[in-house]
Amino acid sequence: MNNYWYWWQHLPGHMSPVIFQIGWFKLQYYGLMYIAAFATTFFLVLYRLKHEKRFDISTDQVKDAITYLILGLIIGARLGYVLFYNLPHYLNHPLEIILPFSFANGITFTGISGMSYHGGLIGATLAGWLYVRRTKIDWWDGVDLFVPAIPLGYTFGRLGNFFNGELYGRVTTSSIGMYFPLAPTRQLRHPSQLYEAAFEGLFLFVVLWSIRRVKMPKGAMLAIYLIGYGTVRFVIEFFRQPDVQLGFVVGPFSMGQVLCFLMIAAGMMLFFYLWRLDQRQRRV
Repeated sequence: MNNYWYWWQHLPGHMSPVIFQIGWFKLQYYGLMYIAAFATTFFLVLYRLKHEKRFDISTDQVKDAITYLILGLIIGARLGYVLFYNLPHYLNHPLEIILPFSFANGITFTGISGMSYHGGLIGATLAGWLYVRRTKIDWWDGVDLFVPAIPLGYTFGRLGNFFNGELYGRVTTSSIGMYFPLAPTRQLRHPSQLYEAAFEGLFLFVVLWSIRRVKMPKGAMLAIYLIGYGTVRFVIEFFRQPDVQLGFVVGPFSMGQVLCFLMIAAGMMLFFYLWRLDQRQRRV
């Protein structure tokens, strides 16, 4: 058993974020996980179209919508990180928002680093809204179709963070902790990326997928997702190391927790609005 825990705790130090490299080309787990996430969501949505006849949406429309969502998510995640997590830095170095270089001390290639889940959610939502507005698809039908599939895809994103050794957790004395080479101190830390993959991803997917056929007001799946994700992420943030440039922003709470609180509140208000709207339509 001691050998197992030694292997587990030192696992991040034996992992490389690069799967293989040929010349300048690198295939990294993080990029591969993004592809797996979008592919998983796409095929789950197609599965629903085939087996659930209540959606008046074509396969071609799903393909186009996925393209919009990918662009919206990536742009929103990047701008969200800039706005929520490191705005003073990017106000002084605006080119670093879109260019993969740091200009702080000369010119250094860094890649585009720093993505915000909450920014990605906002970006994907706006992109989806623009698409349904252009195609005249019912917005709430589109939401109910896509939302139950999203958490399983999100699982892969957090596994990508784990392979990168980033977004590690707070210091712990528990045996479940790991040594992360990128952490500022060599101490056992919670593998919070795996907690997020398990609960924000797998657990939330099981919940949403299980209730997708339950009769609810149109659009309620989005409200439940906002409440569910926000709650799970809020709890896991107690195990995750806050961003070094921010620390705790409101008392003992991180920026992620503040955003999750707003997310939960938005989900509750949305569910109440949709429920009232549904009741009104039933009386007509």
